[in-house]
Amino acid sequence: MRPLNFSDRMARILGFLDHASPIRLNQPIVRMIFGMHLLALLACIPWLHSWSGMAMAFAGLYLFGTLGINIGFHRLLTHRGFECPRWLEHTLTVIGVCCWQGTPLNWVAVHRLHHQHSDETPDPHSPRAGFFWSHMGWFLIDDPTVYNVSLYDRYARDLMGDRFYKQLERPYIFRRIQAAQWAAFLLSGAAIGALTGEDLLWDTVQMSLSGLVWGVFVRTVAVWHITWSVNSLSHIWGYRNYTTQDDSKNNWLVGLVSNGEGWHNNHHAEPRSVKNGHRWWELDVSYLTVLGWSWIGLTWNLVTPKLKHKTDPQTDEQRKAA
Repeated sequence: MRPLNFSDRMARILGFLDHASPIRLNQPIVRMIFGMHLLALLACIPWLHSWSGMAMAFAGLYLFGTLGINIGFHRLLTHRGFECPRWLEHTLTVIGVCCWQGTPLNWVAVHRLHHQHSDETPDPHSPRAGFFWSHMGWFLIDDPTVYNVSLYDRYARDLMGDRFYKQLERPYIFRRIQAAQWAAFLLSGAAIGALTGEDLLWDTVQMSLSGLVWGVFVRTVAVWHITWSVNSLSHIWGYRNYTTQDDSKNNWLVGLVSNGEGWHNNHHAEPRSVKNGHRWWELDVSYLTVLGWSWIGLTWNLVTPKLKHKTDPQTDEQRKAA
């Protein structure tokens, strides 16, 4: 038996490999995920704590998580739940790229694949394969069915014909966008330190690093786990307004922290709808943002729910047996 290399050893530790399995880790992604989590832990250093840094992190949850991922990548690019000017679409897309969740082509193609085969064998991240798998394990392995041009051609052909989105597939473009956001948070923190600190040099350095740690590292990790929780928690725990062929559920916790993405059973019942909150208590900040834009003419042709609410009477066991 050949000795295990680093990839095999890590795969065993994470539970992906049995003794005969050929599964290999996607090492660049594993290093990036692991490294970002380590960088986020710098927030535990008291010297790097600041209220302005925490404010940047919380504001970033809305700016990057809600505007970039929820509205840009998901409800606009993937499902075309509304229309907007090209400049706004491209702006939301670049903000989404800052979240380190892959390129728009990959994100859209994988999510459309998920909807076509939700909780079936081709679904790339069903919790039926395990909670950790659905939460983050599925993208840690080197899976040729997820990272290939044929997947893009089948599920994201509309974006492949757009030069803007093809440019975002280039690694150097991706890296420049990340460098730009790092610089923006460093400079923002430095400006706060220079304006509010007593020791100009020392406070400027401290606040710039605090802005980077909280505004980029902590915020990125938080947005990651919020997004991943839609795939995991919202297919395991919650209630159902509609009978669908998958295990999607409306999860209160995910619905609130994700600004509307956790009303997942509603979303799977009507994927194109830009409004995920179908009942009065299902707060959907993402939809309210798009609705507010429509009042000033920035968005139009909003797709809204057509189905009537109907509580799903089946238990999980009955549905899986069927």
